[in-house]
Amino acid sequence: MNLEQYIKEKYEGRADWFIEEVQSVSNQQRVMNVMNLKDYLDGKHKILQKPNEKFGGKEYVPRKIVLNHALTLLNFQVSFLLQNPVTITGKERIVKEYQKVNRQGKYDRMNYRILDKMLKYGQVYEYVYFDRNTIKSKLIDASEGYPVWNDENEMIAFVQAYMVDGIDYYVVYSEDTVETYDNKGGELRLTGRYANLSGLPIVYKTTNEINENEGKSELENWISILDSLEDLISKATDAYYKYITGVPVITGQQLKGEGLPDVIGAGLNLDDGATFEFVSNKFDSNAFDTLYETLLNALYTVAHLPAIAVGRTDISNVSTEAVRILYQMALMKAGQNEQYMREGIEQRFEKIRRLLEYKGVTFTDEEFDSLGLVFQYALPSSDKEIIENMKALREMGGLSLQTMIEQNPYVYDVQQELMRLKEENDTRYSSGVDNNTQDVVFNENVDVSRDNT
Repeated sequence: MNLEQYIKEKYEGRADWFIEEVQSVSNQQRVMNVMNLKDYLDGKHKILQKPNEKFGGKEYVPRKIVLNHALTLLNFQVSFLLQNPVTITGKERIVKEYQKVNRQGKYDRMNYRILDKMLKYGQVYEYVYFDRNTIKSKLIDASEGYPVWNDENEMIAFVQAYMVDGIDYYVVYSEDTVETYDNKGGELRLTGRYANLSGLPIVYKTTNEINENEGKSELENWISILDSLEDLISKATDAYYKYITGVPVITGQQLKGEGLPDVIGAGLNLDDGATFEFVSNKFDSNAFDTLYETLLNALYTVAHLPAIAVGRTDISNVSTEAVRILYQMALMKAGQNEQYMREGIEQRFEKIRRLLEYKGVTFTDEEFDSLGLVFQYALPSSDKEIIENMKALREMGGLSLQTMIEQNPYVYDVQQELMRLKEENDTRYSSGVDNNTQDVVFNENVDVSRDNT
């Protein structure tokens, strides 16, 4: 079913069909959920809705402690995968062109923002377009984007809807056109129609067991645990101030005075056999520690956050392999997030290829199929150990120069590094330097880089 058939069957061919599409129950429920998640990240937690209490005959405002663990967990997942720029690999000609697009479009920053929004709200959308002959992308927030799916779960259109100063704005994307509308003046009007050169926006989404067309926010897995942590620490603080404070008790007779003095440091004169003490409830700190640690460990487990990353494990004399084992859960989660990002970036590559054709830059299918992505996780490791391992493999002929450079922790642009090595090698030949005295990497670079070209 194409878009025309979809509009005819579901909306009887009405020109303002997209308004009803945006206002459908399923779309509004999804947007409402996104807005609730935004409120949570803004600090509007369940603990703040806790009502006041009566204590000592007066109204008492209980402690309402808000913990911002969610932002820490989200920042860790995003930074662990994308702290280091994504490396584009493939044949030299196409990689060079795509790296140029990547720099001009600031796509390293874009990737970071995409993963951040996707983990927070479950989905985010990217539209690739020309901006004065430069290829760029814009993000469409999950609260503004409305993909249109047909009965075969194929996206046939996309609507962006938002409000500014009481005016509704709509941007309707189809495969060939982009149309803009608003209701300024009280009536819906068409304000522009443009050619759509790159096609429909890209949908980045996480896995959702209920609806495969929508993602699920990571926050939804954590909120119940975070609410319990905030409730526990708030109640414990209240208990300490309300119930732990001692009540002074005197047994026997006071020799002189008119009761307990209010002045700090004053003394009491008691008769023989009289006693004075503070009577209070006991605070079971061990029970509190156990409950709090159990909830915190459950949170870190669900969020795939290694305890070593937040200083909860002694890391003295820990080898690189041991650190990798401690980060195994984080590596598994990063691998999952990588698949979400890889799926979207590969669609971006296809759209960039289409836009480059309008500039007269074309590639063969073989060149395009050679494109690849290398993600370098921010895993604590010994660079010296990595380099020594690569050197040993290189010397025994078990590692190519290009793979060696791709895995080099100090190199982010593989093709540029290969070209620099080739230029250095050519310079040595032209200057008459005896290349037999040079390092094996530079001596062997000529043939390898020539093959790549």
